Amino acid sequence: MENIKFWLKKHVWTVVGVVLGAIAGYLYWRFVGCTSGTCPITSSPFMSTVWGALLGGSLLGMFEKKPDSTPSN
Repeated sequence: MENIKFWLKKHVWTVVGVVLGAIAGYLYWRFVGCTSGTCPITSSPFMSTVWGALLGGSLLGMFEKKPDSTPSN
């Protein structure tokens, strides 16, 4: 359980981005969507939510601190 807490603290921005992106993707499908059903991403709520989560996680994941890569001699 402690490993999960440590991982969540380390990747908090990515997790927030995934959650917000998933919500935004679903809302995009719900209110904009694709009326003809031929759009590969927005014709399905599942695909729209997954793509939103991926984009949100990628976007906010850029703001995480990267570990120091300097060698410690």
